[in-house]
Amino acid sequence: MLEFLIEKKDKGYILFTITRNEKRNAINYEVMEGLQKAINETAEAPDVKALVITGEGERAFCSGGDLSVFHSLSTKDEAYTMLSKMADILYSLTTLSKPTVALVNGTAIGGGCELASACDFRLGRQGIKAGFVQGKQAITTGWGGGSILAEKLPQHAAMKLLMEAEPQTVEYLFDLDFFHGIYEEESLSACEAFLDKTLASDVNVLESYKKIWINKWAAVNLRERMEEEVKKCAVLWESDAHHQYVKTFLNKN
Repeated sequence: MLEFLIEKKDKGYILFTITRNEKRNAINYEVMEGLQKAINETAEAPDVKALVITGEGERAFCSGGDLSVFHSLSTKDEAYTMLSKMADILYSLTTLSKPTVALVNGTAIGGGCELASACDFRLGRQGIKAGFVQGKQAITTGWGGGSILAEKLPQHAAMKLLMEAEPQTVEYLFDLDFFHGIYEEESLSACEAFLDKTLASDVNVLESYKKIWINKWAAVNLRERMEEEVKKCAVLWESDAHHQYVKTFLNKN
């Protein structure tokens, strides 16, 4: 059974769902491949106007990388291979020619927040929490999400979220402009209402406007900055402190 689902919706957008509810929708290599396909192939079709990413169920949007899979990556070189692969995916998502939405239906932590950050818009369900908790794991954002966040939020807001490494309420994150809407109703209904006027626009108009930001991110060397971030995380990944965190996490679970 596939651990992701790609659906073309009648209103003209692609819905990508991580279907690993039992793993809190953590990302493994199969989900990575699914994201690559959705971003680089499916969402680039001329009749597609947007890409929406969400998680199965209501417990979690995405809990980041699956440590039960990635715990075997012990050296910085081994970690770099995985981290850089996901950074490539997130840069492709950030610079997709269509508008993108993270439909945060449940908790988002660590890499799940990096995934959400790479989307143009973020909608959060009432009552959820989200946080860049990598600092608690003795590493930094490793998929380039810190650099992406620096483009999306003011300096003080981004630094506070990254350095404090704490889950925050959806209301707090809405006030920081991390979330662009809070919903209580059914997730897809809320997302379609949010996208209603956007989906009514001509796809060429949407792509032309998105190009403004793609050009900006190229001008500020976003991809190169993400690469530097990946390299620094890879060094921290092989530290004793991170290995001890992973060991404790796996024993607990």
